[in-house]
Amino acid sequence: MIRETVHVPLGDRSYDVIIGEGLIANAASELRPLLPRPRVAVLTDENVAHAHLDALQSGLGDIQMTALSLPVGEATKSWPALEKSVEWLLAEKLERRDVMIALGGGVIGDLGGFAAAIVRRGIRFVQIPTSLLAQVDSSVGGKTAINSGHGKNLVGAFHQPALVLADIGVLDTLAPRDFLAGYGEVVKYGLLGDAEFFAWLETNGPALATGDRALRTHAIKRSVEMKADIVARDETEQGDRALLNLGHTFCHALEAATGYSDRLLHGEGVAIGCALAFELSARLGLCSQEEPSRVRAHLKAMGMKTDLADIPGDLPDADRLIDLMGQDKKVIDGKLRFILARGIGEAFVTDDVPRETLHGVLQDALSSIGR
Repeated sequence: MIRETVHVPLGDRSYDVIIGEGLIANAASELRPLLPRPRVAVLTDENVAHAHLDALQSGLGDIQMTALSLPVGEATKSWPALEKSVEWLLAEKLERRDVMIALGGGVIGDLGGFAAAIVRRGIRFVQIPTSLLAQVDSSVGGKTAINSGHGKNLVGAFHQPALVLADIGVLDTLAPRDFLAGYGEVVKYGLLGDAEFFAWLETNGPALATGDRALRTHAIKRSVEMKADIVARDETEQGDRALLNLGHTFCHALEAATGYSDRLLHGEGVAIGCALAFELSARLGLCSQEEPSRVRAHLKAMGMKTDLADIPGDLPDADRLIDLMGQDKKVIDGKLRFILARGIGEAFVTDDVPRETLHGVLQDALSSIGR
């Protein structure tokens, strides 16, 4: 049975990310070393509860489980859901040494991690990510947050999990659109720092998407290795960790413009954002025009969204999208920070982006809608 482990080295807050098959079915053996008493509280959403909660209950064996299921969707990353989660954890009398499990995708992982960070000034939690996006990105690194009316992920804390169990078997239950949205984050890792990995994805992406477990395991492991390395160097995003936001400045503006709805899934926004970041890099003379063309070609070959024209419904104009970017967490001293690239695998952080060039890239992308 496939099993890989990636260590996230953060001193006394270090932890392992275990990637493999059957991890939920063997949850008791994975979790028991962390538990001072045989009891866990599980935060999940209604869809994941229907698909996986019984399997987790069975896998926990004699470990007592209590669970709270929240509504599905990005709107759950909110003040009301946070309050409900916190009050539930307190009502369940979870102690600081106890463990809360976040069973779900990025929404539950972000919300659950934030709740764990603030209950009793910090309780331990375990991530069991059930989406590809969460397995390769949001479950690792300790970023937790909810959304505000002012923007995405603006209220949160850094709170590292005690363990991450990435069971690749659960990926078989994902709808193709959800799987490909997560693949947008996988592609991001190749684009930001590993050209060989991107070339590997160009060759193996289609088979990976259709279910090859060995390929899926390799892609997840390499993504997690890259994130763990960056997080170990820059846990609280003072420098290198910003590289992980390749495509996200565009993505977060597009998510806000589409009301955080299913018009645009986060990973879809990341994929479009990566294509736009490479287009902007080419316009600024940082890389050749072949690079954004290659990025788009791979995304299209995978059947993914690649352009603003692929987002259903109306979008605001270029000036409004730039205004929405202004609420991004990466703004420093009023200046937008972008992750641009000198080529595939060569990303860097800069705030030296002329507004007129950015406006031109967005205007051209918007003008292609309806053609």
